[in-house]
Amino acid sequence: MSLFSLARPLLHRLDAESAHRMTIEALKRLPQPRIEAPDPRLRVECFGLRFPSPLGLAAGFDKDAEVADRMLALGLGFVEVGGVTPLPQPGNPKPRAFRLPRDRAVINRYGLNSAGMTAMRARLSARRTGVIGVNIGANKESPDRVEDYATLVRGLAPVADYISVNISSPNTPGLRNLQDRAQLDDLLARVMAAREAAARDASTTNGATLSCPILVKIAPDIDLAQLDDMVAVAKSRHVDGLIVSNTTIARPAFLAETALARQAGGLSGRPVFNRSTVLLANAHQRVEGAFPLVGVGGVDSAETAIAKIEAGASLIQLYTALVYQGPDLIRDINTGLARRLSQDGLPSIAALVGRKAGEWAMRDPEAPPLPA
Repeated sequence: MSLFSLARPLLHRLDAESAHRMTIEALKRLPQPRIEAPDPRLRVECFGLRFPSPLGLAAGFDKDAEVADRMLALGLGFVEVGGVTPLPQPGNPKPRAFRLPRDRAVINRYGLNSAGMTAMRARLSARRTGVIGVNIGANKESPDRVEDYATLVRGLAPVADYISVNISSPNTPGLRNLQDRAQLDDLLARVMAAREAAARDASTTNGATLSCPILVKIAPDIDLAQLDDMVAVAKSRHVDGLIVSNTTIARPAFLAETALARQAGGLSGRPVFNRSTVLLANAHQRVEGAFPLVGVGGVDSAETAIAKIEAGASLIQLYTALVYQGPDLIRDINTGLARRLSQDGLPSIAALVGRKAGEWAMRDPEAPPLPA
């Protein structure tokens, strides 16, 4: 029996946020187990980076980069920390996270609680190995949210392997307005200019070459016309990738935890799988190979991971499933991915990317997930 199996009853007697905090503290203090490295066939190259596995940790788990190296050691190919804001902020009032156990889901309305950019930069500056991305967002009370993103890019590009521009959190009022075409174009123009400024500063200061990929994380609640606009802007501004998708504000009719489903916030986990994967496949068709996609939302098994990849994702992320299944899931997914490559006689994960995008793009995003 795994340590998580023993600890889970205790953790799930606590409220979701307290359990999460206890998990972070335990990861800091417990001896790190030796985990076998992922199968070499799982290696992926995207936006100039090399990933030992396509499976990564989504933003929100390690908000302040406290345990990124510990999570990488569990077999993940990369970790995305944050969301981080320029100035520290407490986020929304508690309680603000709720487990929906029968749905294998979570609702959160954290509101980008963050220790701020200075603390994030200090932690990332002290580490050297593994791929760490940083998810960035604006302060709730900021008079210029676009400038917040530019500030974060200038400050964190020198210490991040990539930056994820979060314009899709449902828990900061008005933040999703930045997904509108004109606002997104202005935002990305300033973000890319900030990256160029950071590169110039690095070259002038120590002669270093800085090239930090910029990704954009979008919501699953957009329609195809909005997706068309966002892909067009992303192409024109030469971003390096899209992350599809964040949590949903929708409440599917098939949810079993009907009382908890009334809580405000973003829904993640198994119920968002179809919605996010259909959007991913449609994005893959529209991007036409201009940049890679990262698929996130409801990944809780090797089968769902493979589905994301076949729908068009070069990389995938998980988070909510760890709440219910623990860290052994990471090994199980990596093993399942390698098994599929052997079964299909394929040399690498790249051979799976997008091969069922057409099929997924036509599916019903409101359909219930398949039984576990």
